[in-house]
Amino acid sequence: MGFYDLSKEIRTKLVKKMKDEIETEINNNQYNNFLSYASDEDTYIRKKAYLILARYHRDKKAFRKNVANVIGKLFDHENELVRQTVVNTLGEIGKYDAEEVLGILENAMDDDHHKVRNAVMSSLKKMGEKNPKPTLQFARRFLDHPDPRIRREVIHGIELRGRTHPEEVLPLLREVQFEQNKKVRATIIHVLGQISYKEGCLKKVLADLKEWDNWSLVQEALEEIINVHKKYKFSKYSYQEVQELISLFLERKF
Repeated sequence: MGFYDLSKEIRTKLVKKMKDEIETEINNNQYNNFLSYASDEDTYIRKKAYLILARYHRDKKAFRKNVANVIGKLFDHENELVRQTVVNTLGEIGKYDAEEVLGILENAMDDDHHKVRNAVMSSLKKMGEKNPKPTLQFARRFLDHPDPRIRREVIHGIELRGRTHPEEVLPLLREVQFEQNKKVRATIIHVLGQISYKEGCLKKVLADLKEWDNWSLVQEALEEIINVHKKYKFSKYSYQEVQELISLFLERKF
């Protein structure tokens, strides 16, 4: 039975049990219970586990070394679910202490399993949203990485920050406008669409795109922006308004 198949009362009791077990063993520099939860097939059990561990790291500074020891011992665990949970823990910690986790996340980028690599991407998203300066500096280092998979991870990882502060991520996207790999290029276009639809964002994106040199990519990005506004009914501008703005852009009147 999955976590959300349980009644609310039982879920509450289970989370308290997890919290008590994990915190008690961390105090003693142990991790057997955390390992059990981190390897659980249920996504939500694993999520509760990494949130508990990360919050303990945040709130109990005296035991941060113990948390770091657990992360270090489980980072290379044979079970990809455990490695994924560790990386998600790092993402939570990185929201307030990026410097402590960025080096470890860099190592996780090369993990053989897609679940772990996707956790790196998710972690960068969370960190970029809450702790943007070091996270974006970190991302910039990998924009020209020889492995397109890693380039794609970091570009996707800056998306959430861009949704509220597009001006902070647009310079990074402009640096990679001539990307040749199809998947990475598609991710750039996707991110441009995703950072365009909230209040105050579209005009910033269009103003920046005016200065780009790769007109082919810009045209694809404009199509994506239109599609995003058509898809998301809660967008700042209506589908028709976006079409009008982009028409002005194409006429160089924007």
